[in-house]
Amino acid sequence: MDTRLLHTFTTLARTGSFTAAAAELHLAQSTVTVHIRTLERDLGTRLFDRLPTGAVLTESGRRLRERAEDALDAVARLKADVEGAGGPAVVGTPESLCSTRLPAVIAALRTAHPEVDIHLSAAGTAECLEGLRSGRLDLALLLEEEAGFHEVTTELIAREPLALLCAPGHPLAARARAATWAELAAESFFLLEQGCSYSDALERRLLSVPGARPRLTRFGSVDAARSCVAAGLGLTLLPLTTVEEYLREGRLVRVRGPRFADVPVRLARHRRRWTAPAAQAFTRELVRQLSL
Repeated sequence: MDTRLLHTFTTLARTGSFTAAAAELHLAQSTVTVHIRTLERDLGTRLFDRLPTGAVLTESGRRLRERAEDALDAVARLKADVEGAGGPAVVGTPESLCSTRLPAVIAALRTAHPEVDIHLSAAGTAECLEGLRSGRLDLALLLEEEAGFHEVTTELIAREPLALLCAPGHPLAARARAATWAELAAESFFLLEQGCSYSDALERRLLSVPGARPRLTRFGSVDAARSCVAAGLGLTLLPLTTVEEYLREGRLVRVRGPRFADVPVRLARHRRRWTAPAAQAFTRELVRQLSL
């Protein structure tokens, strides 16, 4: 059986849309249709119900999906056995880890395993989960408390301390007394984009203060949030590793206030998909480096 047909089938099963599947596979929508019709003809059964809301798996389609994923996984294993290390491992990761924790991991990996190539993709939790489910990512790092994700398994490998920060000239910088939630809820905050677990949690807590009217600006970049706060425009909450240089140089200071729990760093992978040799090597070095 042509594995291209199985790949198209599993993509359509996950997306539920011929248009979305075609875009993800970089195929014409008509080609996706031909692949599915060919597979249905070869198997002698209908795999999808075509509904106005999208493509929905039939009972035969649901039975095929798990077997198709196993077959594609077996093909990937076979290619890796023949090719040795195989292709590069693609790892999704929050920007904060990409710029602070992972350079040392990649450097150590290149020394110990020069044949292994790793591609890092800066992404938030939702994008990482989608990448794992689609097969675009081999592994992902998540800064999340919750670990119950559909089709994805995670393991806790480290924790990241958080720091509440402001510029040296900010009124809260010299305060000996810790700021209360009511006081913080009157401030301007520069936080990371929606989907960042600790930024979302802080926003919820600020908005829960009676009569609260915090000014909240969300960015997709650690550097943007950090720079706005260093310019004296407000406060931020960021992993301590991303601001250590700013703290040493006196461009930012820590605000006395509520305690924020360390953020878990979780290594995530697809629950059923095989982990290629390059991804296995990355995992071992990652765990070793983060435990130092």
